[in-house]
Amino acid sequence: MNQAIRRTIFERLREQNPHPTTELNFRTPFELLIAVILSAQATDKGVNKATDKLYAVANTPEAILALGEEGLKTYIKTIGLFNSKASNIIKTCRQLITMHEGRVPQDRTALEALPGVGRKTANVVLNTVFRQPTMAVDTHIFRVANRTKIAPGKNVLEVEKRLLRNIPREFLLDAHHWLILHGRYTCLARSPRCGSCIIEDLCEFRDKNLD
Repeated sequence: MNQAIRRTIFERLREQNPHPTTELNFRTPFELLIAVILSAQATDKGVNKATDKLYAVANTPEAILALGEEGLKTYIKTIGLFNSKASNIIKTCRQLITMHEGRVPQDRTALEALPGVGRKTANVVLNTVFRQPTMAVDTHIFRVANRTKIAPGKNVLEVEKRLLRNIPREFLLDAHHWLILHGRYTCLARSPRCGSCIIEDLCEFRDKNLD
């Protein structure tokens, strides 16, 4: 796939959705950070149901820390791996207070030093609230990048680096959201909706489902 085709792909995605964003509910960088930690192996819809109730009573590091680990669990028990997530969130809140004055840091090293925060979570926060040109490669983006041949790679880091290198700079800030939404609603894992895909003619996937 050449750069002209990649540019056309992102021009179409931008035209379809000029202002893409995450489907996680949040109002502050801290709320997004906690939501993304909770979203691992969980749906955004499930996370939103939990955080809507949680944030109504505690939406700062100090407030969640005051709930305690057991108190926090009562709000997130419907989410997979809630025990380990509750432990990490409490530790993260404590670290934010002691090391960052209760604020979410804006650099990768500091973010990844927080319990429960890996590269993907850091990339989501850096891109979504701090508007840095990062690429959080989840299963949807990994699939879309490889299937379309926009940026094929054997692992998530390889795909991340190729996406950052291959996507024209003017699209980088929003590319993460366009790709994840495309994978979530159109380029599905088992039955991709190629027949209704706006980039079907540009995609290099061989086994297209045009029904």
